[in-house]
Amino acid sequence: MEARYARNIPTLTPEAQAALGKKRVLLAGCGGLGGALLELLLRVGVGAVTAVDPDRFEESNANRQVLCTAQTLGQPKVLAARDRALSVRPDVGFTAVFEAISTENAPELLRGIDLALDALDSVKARLVLADACAAAGIPLVHGAVAGQCAQVCTVLPGSGTLRKIYAVQAAPRSASVLAPTCAACAAAQAAEAVRLLCGQSPVLAGKLMCMDLAGMEFHTLAL
Repeated sequence: MEARYARNIPTLTPEAQAALGKKRVLLAGCGGLGGALLELLLRVGVGAVTAVDPDRFEESNANRQVLCTAQTLGQPKVLAARDRALSVRPDVGFTAVFEAISTENAPELLRGIDLALDALDSVKARLVLADACAAAGIPLVHGAVAGQCAQVCTVLPGSGTLRKIYAVQAAPRSASVLAPTCAACAAAQAAEAVRLLCGQSPVLAGKLMCMDLAGMEFHTLAL
């Protein structure tokens, strides 16, 4: 086993670590959530990442998006993600897709993927991704942030979980998001993703974990 993963053991078994290195994930969104998720996925040892995002970095992203630096302002987020990925893990398989998720490209983006991660900021795009994952039989780990609040759940194929969460038109999203909120949400998503990729049962299937960092309150709701 590579020395870089020695401290993952025995929390992960050697067999689970080896399996993780063969897995491919789709990272939908490379902003506040996506950048933090990428870092965690790289360091735990996920084998390959396809990152999808249509946006470029602007100065207002710098308060919370770890990939946004003075050097990456104006740059496509997926290219900054690629550069970061290769600097942390030169051996990682990385595909950068400078596009928005759509009903047209989602099936092809999910081809050969083991798990998808929702780090998007649009309900419409989230539902497109969830429907495509269901059609492809791929689990999806959903995350969303606003202010100091976050939510995480696992959407198994056929469960329709995300449509239960967004059954009612969402209220206007707060433009304010703090860096700790992104980090906390990404950590929970990554932990759930690792369980799934290592063949373990997800904790948040059919459940919604809600975090309020302002009051340090955490609740898990059955859906």
